[in-house]
Amino acid sequence: MPRSTPDARLSPRRGLILTILLIATLITACRSPQLNSTVSIQITADGQNIAADITAGSTVSQALEEAGFEIGSLDKADPPLYTVISEGDSITLVRVQEIFETEELIVAFERQVVRNETLPEGETRLVQAGENGLQEVTYRRILEDGEETSKTVVKTVVINEALPEIVMIGSQASFVPLNIPGTIAYLAGGNAWIMEGSTANRRVIVSTGDLDGRIFTLSPNGEYLVFTRKSSKPADEEINTLWAVRTRNVEPKPFSLGAKNVVHFASWIPGSNSVAYSTVEPRVAAPGWQANNDLYRVSITNSGSPRRILYPSSGGVYGWWGMSFAFAPDGKLAYARPDGIGLVDQDSGRLKPLLEITPFNTHSDWAWIPPIVWGADGNSLYFVSHAPAPAPVSGEESPYFDLSALSFSNEAAVTLVDASGMFAYPAISPILYDGRETAFQLAYLQAIFIDQSDTSRYRLIVMDRDGSNSRVLFPPADKNGLEPQTPAWAPKETDGQSGIFLAVTYQGNLWLVDSGSGNTYQVTGDGLINRIDWK
Repeated sequence: MPRSTPDARLSPRRGLILTILLIATLITACRSPQLNSTVSIQITADGQNIAADITAGSTVSQALEEAGFEIGSLDKADPPLYTVISEGDSITLVRVQEIFETEELIVAFERQVVRNETLPEGETRLVQAGENGLQEVTYRRILEDGEETSKTVVKTVVINEALPEIVMIGSQASFVPLNIPGTIAYLAGGNAWIMEGSTANRRVIVSTGDLDGRIFTLSPNGEYLVFTRKSSKPADEEINTLWAVRTRNVEPKPFSLGAKNVVHFASWIPGSNSVAYSTVEPRVAAPGWQANNDLYRVSITNSGSPRRILYPSSGGVYGWWGMSFAFAPDGKLAYARPDGIGLVDQDSGRLKPLLEITPFNTHSDWAWIPPIVWGADGNSLYFVSHAPAPAPVSGEESPYFDLSALSFSNEAAVTLVDASGMFAYPAISPILYDGRETAFQLAYLQAIFIDQSDTSRYRLIVMDRDGSNSRVLFPPADKNGLEPQTPAWAPKETDGQSGIFLAVTYQGNLWLVDSGSGNTYQVTGDGLINRIDWK
């Protein structure tokens, strides 16, 4: 048997080694190239511009911390702190500071000018000297790298209210004085004035300048005036407050009746020193309230809490707007709301519907309430009704409104005036004695454009209680019409006049109209009057 050589004996081992080396070479060849463990970037911060080698895969926030920069809670970076950096990126760190500063500021007083017809034309008087106010204002300042980028007010505290300077300027006009019965109250420039005995005898009884005109009514004997004042609170918390003042005091002092948010109704209760009123709840959304459709009474002369007459209710169709009421001379109480009229049982607090009225769709944030008024004898109720329109106009869309009357003697409702307008506002004269029977007259406003009575102006018309002897009184046909309002009758006839006076406001002034002759008399000239009453 032949002997093996050394090379022959080693060949299997040598083959194994070569196989291992080959496998190792293949593995090395297939492995991905090894990445660098750091990346080079530029950092600009705190006035420095440095180069830094940062761990690969770091975010901007991590890169800044690795480079030794502390990041404040308000600091900003470009790119944002959450961004993953790459080779050659640049980072800019902006230092942000928040500083609060407080300073006191002087608030300059305003100058208010009030026209006064008791002073000669052009004469001026300083009613109240102005005083500057003081307030403390806190600012929030934002600084970026030491430069201010914003400054906002975060808090304001009034230390002293500014007191306006009030200057009274005379505007006495050369109108002929007229003798008048009773007391005329009028609202001018947010203040309440009265005339007694003569149109030349006038004086201010409430000079707060904040009467809002929603309620403005004299007591039957003219001794008290009840009115509303704008609230100092935000409108969505409180709209107004109810007040009274004794007109016959030498220095009248208003006093609160403890009621608030009185928008639609307040009136004297016949035969008493009490006032009835209805309330609303303020709202942020239009029209600014949600009606309670309630009714309370409060005494003017005796202290005590208001007594509820009518509990709150939904108020029917469009009840969110509210409802109105009217007292008869004998104390009966009627109500009006967008969908009907009726009576109020004051003992049980229940409503007794009399007539349904088709509600008017205003397509807006207000609702129409039918104007109502009792006849002077308490046996009839005059009201404005919503009349139908020819097809295809629906009942709620009809632009026509009639003046109607409801008799309690025969329970019949009749139309007195076709197409009077939605704001006809009927008003009843005092009882007249003609030697044969007790009678009274009816004044109302007639829309000039009957199919647009929501925006139309009106003319004053007077007629007998049954709708006969209708006469247009004021203003003349060639003049602009009246703004919607309720005319105010004088409490009785005046010597030298053929009829009973009616008072209206026209172009911001008070006018008296003789219901018999139609003669008209301008009484004021300051153009500031927007509410009147006469008792």
